[in-house]
Amino acid sequence: MNFLRGVMGGQSAGPQTSGAETVQKLCDRVASSTLLDDRRDAVRALKALSKKYRLEVGSQAMEHLVNVLQTDRSDSEIIGYALDTLCNLISNEVEEEEPEENAQKTNSDDLAGQFAEIFIKQQENLTLLLSLLEEFDFHVRWPAVKLLTALLKNQGQQVQQIILVSPMGVSRMMDLLADSREVIRNDGLLLLQQLTKANAAIQKIVAFENAFERLLDIITEEGMSDGGIVVEDCLLLLLNLMKNNSSNQNFFKEGSYIQRMKPWFEVAEDNSGWSAQKVTNLHLMLQLVRVLVSPVNPPGATSSCQKSAFQCGLLQQLCTILMATGVPADILTETINTVSEVIRGSQVNQDYFASVNAPSNPPRPAIVVLLMSMVNERQPFVLRCAVLYCFQCFLYKNQKGQAEIVTTLLPATIDANSISAGQLLCGGLFSTDSLSNWCAAVALAHALQDNSLQKEQLLRVQLATSLGNPPVSLLQQCTNILSQGSKVQTRVGLLMLLSTWMTNCPIAVTHFLHNQTNVPFLTAQISENLGEEEQLVQGLCALLLGICIYYNENSLENYTKEKLKQLIEKRIGKEIFIEKLAYISKHELYSRAGQKPQPSYNSPEQMLFDHEFTKLVKELEVLITKAVQKSSEDEKKEEEVKKSLEQHDSIVNQYKELIREQDMQLNELKKQVTTLTNQNEQSQTTITQQTSQIQQLRDQYNLLKVQGKPLESQHHIHNEAAQINGIQPKADAEEIGRLQEEIEKLKKQHDQLEGQLAEKESVIDKLPIAVGEAASGDNDSASASMKISELESRLAALDDENQKLKDQVQLLTDEQKTLNQQLASTNSTVAILETDKRKLQQEVTESKKEQDDLLVLLADQDQKIFGFKNKLKELGEPVEDEDDLESADQEDDDDDELS
Repeated sequence: MNFLRGVMGGQSAGPQTSGAETVQKLCDRVASSTLLDDRRDAVRALKALSKKYRLEVGSQAMEHLVNVLQTDRSDSEIIGYALDTLCNLISNEVEEEEPEENAQKTNSDDLAGQFAEIFIKQQENLTLLLSLLEEFDFHVRWPAVKLLTALLKNQGQQVQQIILVSPMGVSRMMDLLADSREVIRNDGLLLLQQLTKANAAIQKIVAFENAFERLLDIITEEGMSDGGIVVEDCLLLLLNLMKNNSSNQNFFKEGSYIQRMKPWFEVAEDNSGWSAQKVTNLHLMLQLVRVLVSPVNPPGATSSCQKSAFQCGLLQQLCTILMATGVPADILTETINTVSEVIRGSQVNQDYFASVNAPSNPPRPAIVVLLMSMVNERQPFVLRCAVLYCFQCFLYKNQKGQAEIVTTLLPATIDANSISAGQLLCGGLFSTDSLSNWCAAVALAHALQDNSLQKEQLLRVQLATSLGNPPVSLLQQCTNILSQGSKVQTRVGLLMLLSTWMTNCPIAVTHFLHNQTNVPFLTAQISENLGEEEQLVQGLCALLLGICIYYNENSLENYTKEKLKQLIEKRIGKEIFIEKLAYISKHELYSRAGQKPQPSYNSPEQMLFDHEFTKLVKELEVLITKAVQKSSEDEKKEEEVKKSLEQHDSIVNQYKELIREQDMQLNELKKQVTTLTNQNEQSQTTITQQTSQIQQLRDQYNLLKVQGKPLESQHHIHNEAAQINGIQPKADAEEIGRLQEEIEKLKKQHDQLEGQLAEKESVIDKLPIAVGEAASGDNDSASASMKISELESRLAALDDENQKLKDQVQLLTDEQKTLNQQLASTNSTVAILETDKRKLQQEVTESKKEQDDLLVLLADQDQKIFGFKNKLKELGEPVEDEDDLESADQEDDDDDELS
């Protein structure tokens, strides 16, 4: 104990020992002591030395500390000391009172990484540490959380892999969020932040452990954007879970958690005095919304989140912040970027944004207010970039919005009393600020993107230059500014605008070429040997001249495709022209602009390329290179091939129409065959039923003939037979009539089918001839041959189909013949039965008459016998009645039985 007192700061009478020797003695004490108190004191001493003698404690005591964690689980105090010691070894934190460690922080980090690697080399150590998270004791759970966080900071990827295969590993960490002690809950947030970094599998597990629900509850409890550092930690963890993880984003949306984000952005009317923490929290909240609607997400997921943001009122709340006063500049900038991505490509959201008005007098559209900031050179650079991005997103795939912007520039719609978006763009386009020039040019180019109608409409725009001079077109004014030799950024913006405007718009190309000075200016710019700064302008001039060639309709004699190419070959040279054209894609800022739609630059001078323009250059560079390199003969051949292809296309379209008609006819014939087959089956069923009924009648008739029953029985059977034969023939006659009508219909349909088949056979016989003629006339086109071979295969298939239909019709004809035969035999059988019925009725009538006569005779005879008996009784002669005779006979029978 004296030794321990010396280590802990007490006085010792013996000689001073070195740190390494002290650590060695403490390790021996931990390993060999049988008393728990001694081991606890030794571990506490190691904890005290672990910061000053980090290397010695780490190299000698780590194994003993792990053994303590395994063997002394029952004592929370020694476990806490051991965990604290390990945390001091593996943590990168350096105290201020240790100047040597501060001077060598890199070495400290390396040491922490080495100790972390040693600790996780045995996977059981990490499993043991995860099990300690289940301990509720504060002195165990809290240092365990800190130790796990330190391990993840130093050996994150390896620790993540071990936790993934550990049963309930992630679940134990998630339980930390439910701890009532805020210190553990808050450190648990930091632990989960480290755990979820760059690991999609763990991110999904954490999300499905109800992380979103718990984190949103904590944010609400802590006061949302007005909360402290805990809200920031929750938001950072949410960003980790959802950034670049479409599965978790979809889970967040499906769980209706987007609706719970709306209250975050409710700002008060008085927005003065925002704290730094509130600014940070709201900035992270806006980033979280942007993660859900980012353009790099799958299109379906982005549009779904955009729809939810509008339906729950989140977009409306963001627009309220956008138009509010007193909002910090960085929050306003991030809000503009967020609104931009919420409306990008969503027609409903774009329409709503167009209807938002700023709270001014008179009210102005939000778009106009934002554009005023964009073309104002006194506004912050990042804010101007954000407004440009917002305007681009508003016009992205929004032809309605594009038309509204262009309409504000047309003469008939200009209102002198109000400022419109078109007026602001024109003002920015021709201002003295090069950044305003560039932004306005790019914004106007987005109003024309993939919209040929608006490109033609913009040609009508006329600008007043000065008093006394006639107005000039917007196209002409842009070329005038180019020729004046303004700043590089201005010229790049104007060239991008002109290239976008004239792409796929031959009318604009004609207007551009109609000015006699434009083509000489472009060729002069391309042919000059200028510095590196001007190379980009030369490349864009080459692009514009190439567009004039590719989209030229040869309507101007002096500037046809061929003459422009000859001009390039004489003045510039084809190889030099293509080399200058390649300057665009080789520029260092070109690839950066093509990475994502949002313009992100460090300084205004770097704003040279637009994202959509880079995609346009990729398409046009190949087309223009081919167009310039082609000779006139190649173009003529290409024109001939185009014409032949158009002819082939017309022939193919005719064949397609014919095949379509035949398919429809075949489908109708199939339906008719199906109907006839069903009718045939019904007829056969009816005939089978009638045949069985006829057979029953025959059997009854033959049975009556053979048996010769008494009159009453015979009379009863005759009545039944008469009843059956009296009713059934009527039904049979009706059924036979119906069958005859159906047979007539079948004959007519059969004749129609044969006629239609004959017509189709004649058409099909003609098709191969037409196909052969088309193929022989157009052998130069491989694609046409392939189409014709396709048609021939289709025709062959139609022949097979017609042949099958013929077989079906033939089968139906055979079945009809069989049905006629069966009907004829049925008619003959019915006639025989009618004859037999009449004979049977006559016999029944005769039997009735004979029976009546016999009854009359029997009655007379009984009357005579009764009279004679009365006379005998009067004469005194004994007379025996029938009743007496019957009783006497009965007595005789009884006597015989007794004897």
